[in-house]
Parts: sequence; structure tokens; C-alpha cells
Amino acid sequence: MRIFDAVSAQISAMGLPLFAVSATRAEWPDTPLLLFLHWHGFRRATPLQLEGVPMPARAVPSSALQFDGPGLSAMAAEEALLEAAWRLGAWQLERLQLRACNTAGAPYSEAFACRLAFGDNAAGYPDEPVLGGDQDLRLAQMALAAQRGYQQWLFQPVKGGLWAGIGPPDDSLGADGGRQSNCPVRPSPPAPGQRVVYQLGHHHRLILP
Repeated sequence: MRIFDAVSAQISAMGLPLFAVSATRAEWPDTPLLLFLHWHGFRRATPLQLEGVPMPARAVPSSALQFDGPGLSAMAAEEALLEAAWRLGAWQLERLQLRACNTAGAPYSEAFACRLAFGDNAAGYPDEPVLGGDQDLRLAQMALAAQRGYQQWLFQPVKGGLWAGIGPPDDSLGADGGRQSNCPVRPSPPAPGQRVVYQLGHHHRLILP
């Protein structure tokens, strides 16, 4: 999986900064990895022009990408995501391993979170929260995740993103906000029900209050 190359190509094509990158995968062998690029930008809700009437602007929908292939595993997906997060200058990569929500006694909030994780329009606004990818496949994977559970990853890129100069100083970044070397952090074993945070950035300076 060339997640870093795919994200870099999307940044160049869109011409917008990224707020975050998230990824989701149902807990089942050989299931695809769904990648969502969350843009920082707004567009007019309609091309209609009315003199003296301001038209509302809506957030640019997220972009959906799909990565699949024979033998695709959660470990391989996480390794590719760590590489992308590292090269794009993220301070950390977060992983959540969530249980199936289609079970007796599961709260509605878990079903809502599952829908959001797979790009479904859980809130009903705006009309198109996610563009691209195979919507039918995403919905099928969401149904599988509701039965089997799923994993979700999240990172905030500095290179091509909004986060330059925000947060803790990071001595590992190059001038463009990215990192040139290969990621030194390796995936950890599954941790059902736990939040795992991979620390990528570091600094050597003394920070005074």
C-alpha cells in the first residue's frame, strides 16, 4: 500500500490543507482499508447567484480512498499508516480497536461512531460528507464492522496540513514539515477495547513555562 503517495497526490490535486487523515478497517481477514482525507476548506452550497443575497458556504467533503489486495492484514495496514503519518510530519498516530455495535445492550453512541468511521451520513447534514470511493462497499464494510468490530486510525499531518507551528515543537521535522527517512516505529499487537498512541515526533529543547 502506497498510502503516503496517494495522500500526497490528493493534496496536490485539491490545493487545500488537510485537517486530519483517518482510516477504518473491519475486523475480518482480507477486508479493505478505507482512508478518509478531511480537508480544511469551504465551498458555496449552490452556484446560484442572487444580487444582495449571500449564499451559504459548506465545508468541503472528505475524500475517500480504498486500499485492498490479497492477504491485506491489520498489521500491514498499520505499518503503511505509520509510514504515511511519519513522512507527513504527524506528531502521533492513534489507533482504536472497537467492538461490534450490533449486539444486545450496545449504546446508540457506538452505532453512531461506527457510521461516522465508515463515512456514512449519520447526522444527515451536509448532503455529501464524503466523496469518492465505492459507497456500496463502504456500507457493506460498515455492516460487517457492526457484526465483527473494527479498527480506526487517526493522525494530523504537518506537511500539507494545518499543524505547522501548532502544538509541541518537533525537532524531527524538515523545512517542509515532513520527514525524509523511513518510519522507525513498528506496529504493536492488537489491543481490543484500548486506545494505542504511537509517538512519532520528538524534541530536545527545554520548554520553560
